[in-house]
Amino acid sequence: MGRNLYILAGTLLFFALASFGLSFLQIAHQPGSPGDVSLWRTMATAFFVLAMIVALVGSLSTMFEQAERRAEDARMARRKRR
Repeated sequence: MGRNLYILAGTLLFFALASFGLSFLQIAHQPGSPGDVSLWRTMATAFFVLAMIVALVGSLSTMFEQAERRAEDARMARRKRR
């Protein structure tokens, strides 16, 4: 599950960078496109914050999975010694 969360965090980070980059382009002259710079920067900030939260959850998930796996290995080693 941790790997999927890392992929999601990377995707959200890509969208954050794309939104931030679009805030500097002059797309307001294109018909039908939102030209509000603050909207693009707000979206970039929101995507970035979500990416960091998902990355944190992915890291914690991976750490707990590893701890659980090591605890199971230790239990099996104790059973073999008996």
